Amino acid sequence: MLDAMSPPEHKSAIARRFRGFLPVVVDVETGGFNPARHALLEIAVCPIRMDDSGLVAPGSIVSAHVKPFPDGVVEPESLEVTGIDPDHPFRNAVEELEALRQICRPVRQEMRDTGCNRAILVGHNSAFDMAFLNAAIERTGYKRSPFHPFSTFDTVTLGGLAYGQTVLARAASAAKIEWQADYAHSATYDVQKTSELFCAIVNQWHEKIGIPWTWPNNS
Repeated sequence: MLDAMSPPEHKSAIARRFRGFLPVVVDVETGGFNPARHALLEIAVCPIRMDDSGLVAPGSIVSAHVKPFPDGVVEPESLEVTGIDPDHPFRNAVEELEALRQICRPVRQEMRDTGCNRAILVGHNSAFDMAFLNAAIERTGYKRSPFHPFSTFDTVTLGGLAYGQTVLARAASAAKIEWQADYAHSATYDVQKTSELFCAIVNQWHEKIGIPWTWPNNS
């Protein structure tokens, strides 16, 4: 359950808007559908930022190519979809532990900068991304994950609510977000488009409905 305590008034706009949670969009590309069996191949994150008027926008994207963990399975069918070549000499892939360090370090910095207590994963089919992230954390024994272990924002659900579309490409199109199919199924591209979709939905809600406090002070 999300923390129901109201954040202190001195915290940033985004900390107050999401009750101390920092939304961070995550996308993974994998060697299959089973996080315990199939390899994590790419991961990208994008913290969401908010201005003093309450409008959100994607922050900077950080990504990593990941070496399959020992005995991690990579299904040929998955590679046909993603176009990833795990053995490409210029892929510059890193071990899972290093990949987690690379993507979590800027998230923790963003949390410090905004006064947020925890990061909350935003994803398109967020349960999938969360499962692979948590599996990598467990395998590596990584102790510094900033992410809430089970709560997420899912843009499949939000896209269905806001636009009547659950497929990322169609939801993006409905939100008038540019979509280039040739770039899809790259963690960096998909995290960018998921970030834009999440921000479009949050901003649409803010502009039409508003929020129960004024900016910049929460009174």
